[in-house]
Amino acid sequence: MQIKLSKKPKNCILIEGFPGFGLVGTIAGEFLLEHLQTEQIGKIIFDEMPAMVAIHEGKVVEPLGIFYNKKYNIVLLHAITASAGMEWKLSDMVVDLSRQLSVKEIICLEGVGSSEETSTSRVFFYSNNEKNKEKFNKIKVDPLKEGIIIGVTGAVLLRAEKTPVSCIFAETHTTLPDSKAAAKVIEVLDKYMGLKVDYKPLLEQAEKFEEKLRGLLSESQKAQDLSEKKKLSYVG
Repeated sequence: MQIKLSKKPKNCILIEGFPGFGLVGTIAGEFLLEHLQTEQIGKIIFDEMPAMVAIHEGKVVEPLGIFYNKKYNIVLLHAITASAGMEWKLSDMVVDLSRQLSVKEIICLEGVGSSEETSTSRVFFYSNNEKNKEKFNKIKVDPLKEGIIIGVTGAVLLRAEKTPVSCIFAETHTTLPDSKAAAKVIEVLDKYMGLKVDYKPLLEQAEKFEEKLRGLLSESQKAQDLSEKKKLSYVG
């Protein structure tokens, strides 16, 4: 596993969003890439990564791409690959990257599972830095007082002991992509950092996106049912 960088901006803020509940971190990261002026400055490569690549608008999308926004001095680690079983190695890479760039804060974007069915997602924060806690309190975000944090973010909290780490969590009620919860994360991140990013387009896209996804899942189920019928006919 290695980090490849073409540029090394210093004293930046590192934002990471790994696939998790509702793919909230991944969706929020993708939204930031589209709405902030960024350039790719690197990637994380490791052999354990699934042999899979995404194509978007005719271009290859890195499973673990590193992007930079000069205006706000932000480095964004955008992940579209599953991290199951590789959480500790990936967290070590996040910490290593933060050291190389002399990062002043790591911000983790996450979805958290909720059993309560509500029309809106509540948002919580966690921070290991007192000054950053005060910033969240000023924008009236509730702290996460009880909960279990799993995945890469949980590992980063344990590994990055010397670096300020802040987490923004949005409740999600589904294992499917939850754009609405991602929009709530972007809303809080915008207030926290003053990015002037309009999260409303993500809310508008959410219904269309989720409707399309439901349609795809329905068609997928039909195809699976048809396949099962064919198998039964062969057996009969």
